[in-house]
Amino acid sequence: MKMRALDPLLGTPARMAIMATLVDGRDWTFTELREATGLADGNLHVQTAKLAEGGYLRIKKIKRGARTATCYRAEDEGIEALRLHVEKLQRAMAGQRPGKPAAPPKNDDSRVW
Repeated sequence: MKMRALDPLLGTPARMAIMATLVDGRDWTFTELREATGLADGNLHVQTAKLAEGGYLRIKKIKRGARTATCYRAEDEGIEALRLHVEKLQRAMAGQRPGKPAAPPKNDDSRVW
């Protein structure tokens, strides 16, 4: 598989973990996302900013009493990009070429999406 076939925004474990967490479609606070991914504060901030710049997630500030909380939500474009990225990796692991649908796993009814 050539590198250009993979999405560069999803090419790091940190960004994959962030997007995989956000696919549920709800707003996640910084603290919730940090705990779910295990990323350090600075790394989470940098990686979410890159994903937001790419249009994969939305960052918004909400007022909570006297404080402001930062919340994150995956955009449709980001969810689709993650789905395609995972699909390409699955095809590569199955030894298939792009454009050829991956065969469903035998005796496994579970689905990622």
